[in-house]
Amino acid sequence: MAQAARLAPSRRLTMRFEATQRYRPPLDWQAMLEFFGRRAIAGLEQVSSERYRRTIACDGASGTLEVGPSDGRQAVSLRIELDADRDPEPLVERTRRMLDLDADPLAVEATLRRDPLLAEMVTAHPGLRVPGCWDPFELTVRAVLGQQVTVRGAATLGSRLVRSYGEPIAHGEGALTHAFPTSEALRDADLGEVGLPRKRAETIRALARAVADGRLTLAPGADRQAFSAAITSIPGVGEWTAEYVAMRALGDGDAFPASDLGLLKAAAGRGERPTPRQLVRRAEAWRPWRAYAAVYLWQASA
Repeated sequence: MAQAARLAPSRRLTMRFEATQRYRPPLDWQAMLEFFGRRAIAGLEQVSSERYRRTIACDGASGTLEVGPSDGRQAVSLRIELDADRDPEPLVERTRRMLDLDADPLAVEATLRRDPLLAEMVTAHPGLRVPGCWDPFELTVRAVLGQQVTVRGAATLGSRLVRSYGEPIAHGEGALTHAFPTSEALRDADLGEVGLPRKRAETIRALARAVADGRLTLAPGADRQAFSAAITSIPGVGEWTAEYVAMRALGDGDAFPASDLGLLKAAAGRGERPTPRQLVRRAEAWRPWRAYAAVYLWQASA
């Protein structure tokens, strides 16, 4: 799947790694970039017309990741730069999950096309993937930041959080300056300068403590029932957050945040907006690909 080579170190870097990762076509790369771009956090991420860049931290090392299309091939190119030498294969796997490169879009679309509403969306945007994440804890905190605010508002809160509590990247370039805060950094953080409501700040602290103490496991393939019970036991975390995190951080292709306003608006089509319960009933026909249906609905509402 990969063609890779280690390159000579530069600046304060110890490792620079490049690889080409293939995928099953089609892939709507522009839709993926737009999704990341609308949510990009200043200091942590940068999105251009073709490429996504971000800071990363892994096992005590920090650096940057850049991904973009590989010219003339059904593949994505990636470049990872770190300030310490690490085995690149786990980093490649994290990148593949983030971009959902192991998806089978034809199988997904065959199911979703049975619904007339989704059939129209699939025709308009073949190859949509479920945008994943680099770090599940980061994604979960961002989901909490996004409660009851706009997408842009959540990105603004995220940039304040990163600037205040994230570790600076010594060799960061330009707009990439900080890593996302760790659970240890946030477990007792005041968060006053971020501008969060008191209860939401306490939710983030409680979430960070649960992860740091091992009471909440955030990892791809985690047991869904145990995960849902653990995360919703945290005050301020409800079913929407649990499903959203399962979808984007745990890689559950059937997760479905049915109460999401964007999904409800898009599912209305030209008719009356459904209730979350009604949408759940309709989505039974979309199993086991409800997360992909959610992406198509979000794309329509965007």
